[in-house]
Amino acid sequence: MTDTREPPITCALPQDLPAPDPARRVARVQVRDDVVSQGTRTVPEETPVALTFNGTTHAVMMATPTDIRAFALGFALTEGIVAAPADILSIDELVVEDGIEARLWIAEENMRGFSARRRALAGPTGCGLCGVESLAEAVKPAAHVTCNLRLTPAEILAAMAALGPLQGLNHETRAVHAAAYAEPGAGILAMAEDVGRHNALDKLVGMAVTHGFDTSKGLLVLTSRVSVEMVQKASVLGTGIIAAVSAPTALAIRTAEAAGITLCAVVRADGFEIFTHPERIALASAQERHAHVA
Repeated sequence: MTDTREPPITCALPQDLPAPDPARRVARVQVRDDVVSQGTRTVPEETPVALTFNGTTHAVMMATPTDIRAFALGFALTEGIVAAPADILSIDELVVEDGIEARLWIAEENMRGFSARRRALAGPTGCGLCGVESLAEAVKPAAHVTCNLRLTPAEILAAMAALGPLQGLNHETRAVHAAAYAEPGAGILAMAEDVGRHNALDKLVGMAVTHGFDTSKGLLVLTSRVSVEMVQKASVLGTGIIAAVSAPTALAIRTAEAAGITLCAVVRADGFEIFTHPERIALASAQERHAHVA
């Protein structure tokens, strides 16, 4: 995912309102073992984030109000609004009464295609599929990923184990997803949290671009299930291996297979399952069982 062109310009607009806290303490009544008690719990905040391009609103996403610029950058790339970071001229973040506005200014040639796409919209958009105007676009092929990375099972498990302690917001709330980029020998280099799994991945893509990571050298680690749009966004990140806590959908498996992505899922402390391109996982050190397991 390395891009040799200049990264996008970022700046902050004057803000009269404070940014929302990512989590809040709320009152609750607890019922456990027939015992009722009163207390509080920390819960994650959901904030409307409007993503605008050259003054035109494209989508309003409910998101955790952190890493908004990275979110906007990653969203623009994974949704195909721009092809490269240099196509974004600036990203402004403005806290308003009803939420946050992420204002992106993009190159004119990108805006012409974006405007045509907006005119074709026939109905409301859905989470992870913003701006999709046809069934064909919803299941469009992911970008093909090529990389020579090969990992051992131990390296996959180590990356997943390293993610948990870094999830500060989830430690407080137990209610947010995370997406992380890790490299063997270096550990986790970037991590994003959000109430939405697609948002967390978009934030991570934005972080990876900003830091200039060569993502062909590492893997994507997810705390969520793997649906087709997660694979589509992961292909923009450019990692050849995905490791996820939960199971994938059948369409996600077909999409990862076609995109050349190794999909590892149901990752637990004692192992995981490989659904596509197992050649990137060095299994010589693991005891291979040829018996069919349902």
